[in-house]
Amino acid sequence: MIHTLEWMPEGVVFIDQTKLPTEEVYVTCRTYQEVAEAIKTMIVRGAPAIGVAAAMGIALGVEQSEAGTVEELRAEFDEISRVITSTRPTAVNLFWAAERMRRVFEENAHLGVAALKQRLVREAREMHAEDIRACEEMGDNGAGLLPDHGGVLTHCNAGALATCGYGTALGVIRSAVKMGKDIVVFADETRPFLQGSRLTAWELMHDGIPTTVISDNMAGAMMRSSAINCENVPGSSDCAPSESACSGSLCTSISRPSAPAATAARAIGTTLSRRPVPCEGSAHIGKWESF
Repeated sequence: MIHTLEWMPEGVVFIDQTKLPTEEVYVTCRTYQEVAEAIKTMIVRGAPAIGVAAAMGIALGVEQSEAGTVEELRAEFDEISRVITSTRPTAVNLFWAAERMRRVFEENAHLGVAALKQRLVREAREMHAEDIRACEEMGDNGAGLLPDHGGVLTHCNAGALATCGYGTALGVIRSAVKMGKDIVVFADETRPFLQGSRLTAWELMHDGIPTTVISDNMAGAMMRSSAINCENVPGSSDCAPSESACSGSLCTSISRPSAPAATAARAIGTTLSRRPVPCEGSAHIGKWESF
């Protein structure tokens, strides 16, 4: 299994997704500020992974606090949470994780500083384990929706790299392949940050699953030719996080392949806003001009 992030004695360790697919590099964040920077610069990305990274960043900051009382620790907790939650405006899991850590803080404040620190670290690590279990269950439940033989279109990256290990949408593909299904994946590039060509293709090839990278505007033609029987998408996506998601959605509505979505309930926003949403990755486009 690909380990996207892990809690280690020296800090929180991330696979650096800005270096993939040409380099497999791991980054150790030793402070909560470094975790916040990793989230902001997309060293770690994907809603589930961001949520657990946020929890681990908060736990790391609390663990390193020199506060002598619970009230002093609460003030530091508030500042740590503020820094972490200011990193990514579109990540629902980020705020879900911060709120869950706050709830654990308040429910265990009576234990005192030392025990409270331990409890928060334990909660962050449990969230990591929960995510992997949820992804494996989603994969097993969703595998039956995929054809026994056929092509599956993926958009962006909703795999191991977007979670703590197994993946949501790509977890369904992994489980289907384990069941013996003959699946060929078409990964569209996903502009502007190229999560499909850089990340989805890399991790599926890592697992030995046949994968072809296509440009975003090829999806419609591939569906019409029946090369693609199913569009496999992360359920927490819409047209906001990725500019190129819109064309894929329109092609799906016209060509009508099966289009199952896989996500955890905590990744689904329950409110809508007409405010402009920053397109994630736009500031990093220059990095990939030579890719």
